[in-house]
Amino acid sequence: MDRIPILRMGQFLLVTIQVDLYDRLALDLEADLVKAVSKTGARGILIDISAVSIVDSFMGRIIGNIGVMSKLLDAETVVVGMQPAVAITLVELGLPLKGVYTALNVERGMDLLKSKIQFEDETIDQEDDNSDDLPE
Repeated sequence: MDRIPILRMGQFLLVTIQVDLYDRLALDLEADLVKAVSKTGARGILIDISAVSIVDSFMGRIIGNIGVMSKLLDAETVVVGMQPAVAITLVELGLPLKGVYTALNVERGMDLLKSKIQFEDETIDQEDDNSDDLPE
């Protein structure tokens, strides 16, 4: 059975899609990623679609679903390497990919993930510091 490999890099998961995704493979990727986030406690997912030349509405929804589900599990999602034709298609289909950030390439995507995680951690630390000031 075909599977898209999911690699762990520190607190992030990296997925490189090198083939056209048929519906079953896309659904399996969605389920595998959500399980991997839950199992590993990953804080971010980077999905490289630079080899993907065509995205249909189903695949667009799957990417959006991954973003929403991972956010519910305290992880951010960044899609990198989007071809211009893919971006145009997603806009024409009315698929804004809510919950998903984008970057031009893997390097920028990793930087974006790191900044998102760092910002969230700093916000939590500030909230913890402020809770010390509350009267008991």
